[in-house]
Amino acid sequence: SRVTPGESAGPVIDPVVDLVELRRHTGTRRAVAGRFVVDAAVVGDREVVGGAVEIDLVVEAVTEGVCVTGDVRFAGRGPCRRCLRPVDVDVEIAVQEIFELDPTEGETWPIDDERIDLAPMVREAALLSLPLAPLCADDCAGPEPERFPTRAPDGDEAEPPRDERWAALDELEFD
Repeated sequence: SRVTPGESAGPVIDPVVDLVELRRHTGTRRAVAGRFVVDAAVVGDREVVGGAVEIDLVVEAVTEGVCVTGDVRFAGRGPCRRCLRPVDVDVEIAVQEIFELDPTEGETWPIDDERIDLAPMVREAALLSLPLAPLCADDCAGPEPERFPTRAPDGDEAEPPRDERWAALDELEFD
């Protein structure tokens, strides 16, 4: 189920969760589900399409602070590793994160004024899970299949055409 901006996959929610009632008793849980848009959802030439994410999380009071577990879904886009055309992929990831009053840099997230903001955590998880080198199709022939084929022809063990840009490497000698 591709998540796109404006889609009615779930209610639009505020990613800031109030913890006042939740933190009164360790083990108390609250479901947080819906969709929202994260800012700056681009890394290099890959992106979370429109920044739209859908979450299905459980926020639970624990001794250290708050534990957030569940799933994040979104539509990602990046260039095909062979032909460089845009490739859309559906991504679903599982998250499990701790929020604390005194967070450890790079390990836990902050509780600020009895609230947590899920957006930075969801954004980071989404960007880190974007495919590095998607492929538009298993049989993608690449940008110039005649000059630089991605596969050897069936039954033919002949060398692929030579790319003269690499000719200088032929002169290298290793001792």
